[in-house]
Amino acid sequence: MEKIIAYCGLICNDCPAYIATKSNDSEQKLKLSKEWSSPNYQVSPEDINCTGCHAGSQTVFKFCNECEIRMCGVDKEIDNCGYCNEYPCSKLDISFNNSPENKERLDQINKEP
Repeated sequence: MEKIIAYCGLICNDCPAYIATKSNDSEQKLKLSKEWSSPNYQVSPEDINCTGCHAGSQTVFKFCNECEIRMCGVDKEIDNCGYCNEYPCSKLDISFNNSPENKERLDQINKEP
């Protein structure tokens, strides 16, 4: 299976929301909704539906619909931020700080001819 690289560099295929959606695992969706919820941000099992963070995806996780990085990439009609003429930008700072491997992935894409 080809890897789906999210706008921020995350590998969608490895994401628990993507995996639970693809396997239609309602128990995993319930577990993730509890794990990912906080007093300030509630996630329901119905929010755990995602077929990958890309412009053509009709089904994305609740947070991804609110993600500034994803919205920017969709507006620019690019597959992920590695393809952006303005890469890297400050929108990616938090993502890169939390997951340096995302930066490495996007750096590699950005260097491709």
